[in-house]
Amino acid sequence: MKKGLVVKKNANLFFIDDEALLARKNLKNDGIFVGDIVEYDEKQKTIEKVLPRKNLLIRPPMANLDKMFIVIASVPKPDFYLIDKLIIFCKINAIKPVLVVNKADLLNEALKNVLLNTYKNILPICFASAKENDVKEILNQVKGICAFAGQSAVGKSSLINAILGQQKEEVGELSLKTDRGKQTTRMVTLYKLNKKDCLADTAGFSKLDENLIEIDKNLLDRYFDEFLKFIPQCEYSSCNHIAEKKCGVKEALFLGKISEKRYNSYVKLFNALGGKGR
Repeated sequence: MKKGLVVKKNANLFFIDDEALLARKNLKNDGIFVGDIVEYDEKQKTIEKVLPRKNLLIRPPMANLDKMFIVIASVPKPDFYLIDKLIIFCKINAIKPVLVVNKADLLNEALKNVLLNTYKNILPICFASAKENDVKEILNQVKGICAFAGQSAVGKSSLINAILGQQKEEVGELSLKTDRGKQTTRMVTLYKLNKKDCLADTAGFSKLDENLIEIDKNLLDRYFDEFLKFIPQCEYSSCNHIAEKKCGVKEALFLGKISEKRYNSYVKLFNALGGKGR
């Protein structure tokens, strides 16, 4: 019995590198996903067992995601709400988020300062330019199974191409190609950079519906790290930091200790999850 990483799924076939395998009938109900670590019979060409997962995502359908690169650019204008939703999604699913600013050569100083002031204490920030093949800061952050997320047209696919182009000697001849015109929204493909690290090519994170954020709305404030030291200053333990008069979080917002953009994301998401301020 051998062990391997599922890098692609096509109908009822599962690929470990360029080897196509079928799943045992008892595994079909539970499903096998790209990113799964499996045990398989090399002679029978069958997957016998799926090993325990770190996480399992439904949209896009993949398992064991370690890191998410949240990609933004100066054009289109950054969607701060989407950024914050993705950060919370990562926290819930034990994924490490990294903010990637693509098209850094076009970034003006004002937007750069806004991004740094808003997120520098929240998550790592990388600057890159797919056009200039400048992806070294991303490569320094690649570890495990990594996926790219963010708005359409920010350059996620271009960054993947730039990284694979720089790594072509290690990656070798890629036998698994994605039909970018037709299938990027339907399937996930992993591209190995080395034995341990790989990139997931998927458009499944260009949007993130609130119903995929499985969290009690009354616990949402615990997922905004910068709120935590101010929550004890709220008059009520059940404070939702929206309509309350004596609220430590709103006081911190007034004093400029909390980003207004982050706070607006919190309020919008709280209401989207069905919440109402006290």
